Amino acid sequence: MLRDLRILAVAALAFVASPAAVVLASPQPAAAQVSADETARFNAFLDQEFRESLRFNPETSTTLGVRSGGDRLSDLSEAGELKALEWRRGSVARMKAGHRRDQLSPEGRISFDMWDQELDAAELAWKFRHQGLVFGRSSPHSSLPAFLINSHLVTTPADMKAYNARLRALGPAIDQARERAAAASAEGIRMPRFRYERVIAESRRLIAGAPFAEGSDSPLWSDAKTKVTRLSAAGQISPAEAQALLEEARAALTTQMKPSYERLIRWADGDIAQAPSGKVGALTLPDGLAWYQAALKLQTTLDLTADEVHRLGVTEVARVQAEQDAMARTAGFKDASAYYAELARRDPPQPYTDERRVEILAYSNRLIAAARAKLPVMFNRLPAYPMEVIRESLFSETPGGSAYARGPSPDGARPGRVYLHMLGETPRRAGLASLMCHEAAPGHLMQGDIRVRQERVPLYRLAYRNAAFNEGWGLYSELLCKEMGVYPDIASDFMRLDAELFRAARLVVDTGLHAMGWTEDQAFAYLVETGRRPEQQARAEARRYILNPGQATAYKIGMIRILALRAEAEAALGPKFDVRAFNDMLIAAGSLPLSVLDSRVRDWIAERKAG
Repeated sequence: MLRDLRILAVAALAFVASPAAVVLASPQPAAAQVSADETARFNAFLDQEFRESLRFNPETSTTLGVRSGGDRLSDLSEAGELKALEWRRGSVARMKAGHRRDQLSPEGRISFDMWDQELDAAELAWKFRHQGLVFGRSSPHSSLPAFLINSHLVTTPADMKAYNARLRALGPAIDQARERAAAASAEGIRMPRFRYERVIAESRRLIAGAPFAEGSDSPLWSDAKTKVTRLSAAGQISPAEAQALLEEARAALTTQMKPSYERLIRWADGDIAQAPSGKVGALTLPDGLAWYQAALKLQTTLDLTADEVHRLGVTEVARVQAEQDAMARTAGFKDASAYYAELARRDPPQPYTDERRVEILAYSNRLIAAARAKLPVMFNRLPAYPMEVIRESLFSETPGGSAYARGPSPDGARPGRVYLHMLGETPRRAGLASLMCHEAAPGHLMQGDIRVRQERVPLYRLAYRNAAFNEGWGLYSELLCKEMGVYPDIASDFMRLDAELFRAARLVVDTGLHAMGWTEDQAFAYLVETGRRPEQQARAEARRYILNPGQATAYKIGMIRILALRAEAEAALGPKFDVRAFNDMLIAAGSLPLSVLDSRVRDWIAERKAG
């Protein structure tokens, strides 16, 4: 089956990749001198440029363990975005004036291409800056509080002072985002009604309770108290200093944060009457089809049309369905539908209770431990830091919401974490194994663990994220778990195929919504009937795709490219092919644009042949 899948992947690669997309830069002359000294000089240049770029995104500094800028938040205004773009234009110009690509090592050329391509992506995003919804899926009103709670570590009094400074900066940041959303609204670009409703509800939850009013502690106040308590317990601050830090936090929340969130709620309440419902994809916006084409490029780094992606999705759905029918027969059932019915009978969805939450979290953590134990089957490079599964923050939790991962801090002080939404109904237990393979090991948490411990690549390579590679790796990881023998039974393996079916259905739904005029209800029905999603999840997923055009296509397109390159390497190397070395190379290279990934794999093939 795995061999057949790789053959299909090669065919699909020929379908999805135009020749121009395969290699970012033209081949260099054979006589070009590769210089280790020049590559070292270039890496030092990029490190300096990247450190300079962090002043435009201090949140990234924090996630990388860099304390510089730890008392600030990003400038979310349009002027701030333009300032960052103009800096990047200058940086790429400095790179090209001071360094020759053909004098760099293969890794150096990859870094050169990625830094250059980052400018192209920034230019494209700027061109369609109004179409990208400010309060879309990664909305600052909830993502910034979540960042402060989960990523801003406090181990010294200075860290807490910086935290309080960021609490003071939260209000102005939300005002900047609201002003951009209001300007877009004036141009006829509005988020769907359901998103207005969620922004309002989440904003109200964030400013409910203490210290804003009577009641239990609000999320950020609770977090501030927890951080100060830990400093006190460690003997780093006196009772008087602890009280002063808490008073600073209280003032920031009540005088800066609360008024800005109240302004956001008033604006959303006033604008919601004009918000669209039903048909709400990109094509309903001004220049919407051009925006969606740009979104596909930004998410995949490939030149794919919506029609190509849609046809690929239909083909992949049919292929996975056939595999499911075959596996169901192996399990003793007539077809996939009969096996689904049996699995639903064995483990029906049930309303979440505290007891069920504890059980599912414990089982998920055991699954991660089991997968980590088997990683040497497919890897030489192994993760070093802890991984854990926890519940999503209450203020942003939603029934049927997607699980997601946040990698560890560079020193491992913050473990890698998988976040589960645990409202509504419980998931099928047989599906949790593939989910943990995707989100944790060998998936996203392992990616993050390996990436932050890299030592001989420019710093920005540790921070770079490409959706198609990241999500393609996650889906590839689910397949690796089959090869590693992780799935405890045939039901879990069947649910791996269920997850792949879901990702194939995403190709159809995303393009349907944004390029073919599908309504939200059409997307919901397809996800339920063909994608076999529970209704709560189908509704949440359809809305997620609406808010983030193109992102849902990254999973399958990335997986197909990775499988095709693996098949190419196997064919080229024959008995010299080592799957552990191949996987090590992929995960150690960092999150590469797919167009650059091709070059990296082919360089690796040449190195293995020469060796």
